Amino acid sequence: MTDDQAMELAMGEARAAGREGDVPVGAVVLGTDGTILGMGRNARERHGDPTAHAEIRALQAAAAILGTWRLTGTTLVVTLEPCPMCAGALVAARVGRVVFGATDPKAGACGSLYNLCSDPRLNHEVTITPGVRSADCGELLTTFFAERRDR
Repeated sequence: MTDDQAMELAMGEARAAGREGDVPVGAVVLGTDGTILGMGRNARERHGDPTAHAEIRALQAAAAILGTWRLTGTTLVVTLEPCPMCAGALVAARVGRVVFGATDPKAGACGSLYNLCSDPRLNHEVTITPGVRSADCGELLTTFFAERRDR
């Protein structure tokens, strides 16, 4: 599966989150062979859980499938640059690579504001591929917040 194809799946999750009243962010975890191991979308509002970010939910689903917290060699594809919490989870889970769409200048921890995934002081570094379908991913967020302001 290509990064673009995986991002399309993540965008589907993001759209579903938006319909459910959550910020439209979606994520997919791919195995080393490109198979889908987990998917997730933001659910903070729906579940009343501050940790219910798309990335965390996708990582949990992948860990359940693999039967281990070590997600070595996997790729997480997400529509928005991960925040510090999610970047920390990527490092802790030993994810091999993260692909993201839109940058997050206010909370991005994969290069925009912080760079937790590529900090050599930590026990693991995650390869970063930014900007995949960034305009499409950004549009999901822009539209969501514009509709919120109009209400």
